[in-house]
Amino acid sequence: MASYAPPSPAAFGTRFKPKFPVSTLRSERNPSFSCALQSPSILHLPKQSPVYPLPPSERAQSTQQWNPFQRVAAMALDMVENALVSHESRRPLPKTADPKVQIAGNFSPVPEQPVKHRLPIIGTIPECIQGVYVRNGANPLHEPVAGHHFFDGDGMVHAVQFNNGSASYACRFTETNRLVQERDLGRPVFPKAIGELHGHSGIARLLLFYARGLFGLIDPSHGTGVSNAGLVYFNNHLLAMSEDDLPYHVHITPSGDLETVGRYNFGGQLNSTMIAHPKVDPQSGEFFALSYDVIHKPYLKYFRFSADGKKSPDVEIPMAGPTMMHDFAITENFVVIPDQQVVFKLPEMIHGGSPVVYDKNKVSKFGILEKNTIDATRIRWVEAPDCFCFHLWNAWEEPESDEIVVIGSCMTPPDSIFNETDESLKSVLSEIRLNLKTGKSTRRPIISESEQVNLEAGMVNRNFLGRKTRFVYLALAEPWPKVSGFAKVDLSTGEVNEYIYGDQRYGGEPLFFPLNPSENEDDGYILAFVHDEKTWKSELQIVNAMDLKLEARVKLPSRVPYGFHGTFISLKDLENQA
Repeated sequence: MASYAPPSPAAFGTRFKPKFPVSTLRSERNPSFSCALQSPSILHLPKQSPVYPLPPSERAQSTQQWNPFQRVAAMALDMVENALVSHESRRPLPKTADPKVQIAGNFSPVPEQPVKHRLPIIGTIPECIQGVYVRNGANPLHEPVAGHHFFDGDGMVHAVQFNNGSASYACRFTETNRLVQERDLGRPVFPKAIGELHGHSGIARLLLFYARGLFGLIDPSHGTGVSNAGLVYFNNHLLAMSEDDLPYHVHITPSGDLETVGRYNFGGQLNSTMIAHPKVDPQSGEFFALSYDVIHKPYLKYFRFSADGKKSPDVEIPMAGPTMMHDFAITENFVVIPDQQVVFKLPEMIHGGSPVVYDKNKVSKFGILEKNTIDATRIRWVEAPDCFCFHLWNAWEEPESDEIVVIGSCMTPPDSIFNETDESLKSVLSEIRLNLKTGKSTRRPIISESEQVNLEAGMVNRNFLGRKTRFVYLALAEPWPKVSGFAKVDLSTGEVNEYIYGDQRYGGEPLFFPLNPSENEDDGYILAFVHDEKTWKSELQIVNAMDLKLEARVKLPSRVPYGFHGTFISLKDLENQA
């Protein structure tokens, strides 16, 4: 680790909460937060527009292969769509589908940025940080013409590469099948799963989409996903994922730039979608994943890959209906599968509603399945009433009590991310105990009620994934949906130490970079993108995870929108990329 002693917190314009000596317990302050979604909408588009319509000459080239029948069909379908957009514009959009809310301010997109080297650095980057930090996010290529949810944007990967104390930055779209076709056509044509597929107009959009495919105007056969959520490095491949498609292989060039290799099916072994939060066991190197379907049975499948990339047979998980399943957990011997109350009900669109709904009559439960199973006959379901965790941070086994301990953030209302509600969102860090002997569960908040705060997006030390951990590092999601800092939580005591980015500074998911080897679980650094809404500048901050001291700030050449999940790839892994 570098011997640099960083300046005082005031020198960085950052508000700390000291405990030892620079963090403090949350109980030492009484914050006042308001909901960002209730603030005036400010849709900030960069000077270089994120919308890239092709000029007429190039647009003609992209459609010159159409025959006369296709051209007539395209004109007719465009007229239908224009009429639909005109009809939709007469009604106000809910906040969960209003682009003026969903991509306002620093949630708005940015253009691609080719690699920039020798970035300005305040402080000193620790010598152990060698490699590249990559983070995914939603970045719509085209300006929305109708409803748009933040989750609907095209995937863009932001990369900061570290090499002997220097840093470079680049951001690139993941070249999905969807993005490539919409870029060629000069406008969006694929339906947006959350922002547009509501009610009768959503059905109309689906019919338009199928009609364009039927006439050969678009080709959805090679995937329709946006690849904007997760990132994982496995078997020499960096994979960008969203749960509506196969992953995409992204290559990091020697210069630190990004290239999309293509849609990745693990050498022909995977022929279904894969959720955006697969798990890599830190000891065995195995890769575990789920795939869900919202229309056809089986609604859920489990599979795994050996460390060298060989896939197991699919294991069909019995489900009564399609369920929103964004995440799951692993332990040393089991996978933990949540079957919760946010479900898919496509007939709701016929009645004018959203297909993503909260089913209050359903009882949430967790399925416990052996990692190496070949079928689901031995799965054990444990009910956990009124429990919805969008993310699960870790899980482990406690054999002395026959329990599986699950650590997650329980959200209420469960569907508030997808459907407008007057109730304020709460995300409570919780310990859920699943007793395999009695089939019962218990749940308790880890943080005392007087100190409760919304905690979402983060991780444990990845070297301890699936094993008992003491600390978790989570985004301080206030004022929701912005992130004002991150919290280091002691799971055994409930003690919370917060790092606050400062006045009008916000970020996203904190990434924990562990020191290897180390006897201390919290020996490492936190990396986080931070955006200053006063200066409209972004940077990467590096914070010592043990004492929450700021070590370095990497000044970035362009704005980094608030995004989703990331990972770190070591220099050795970079050299071995496929």
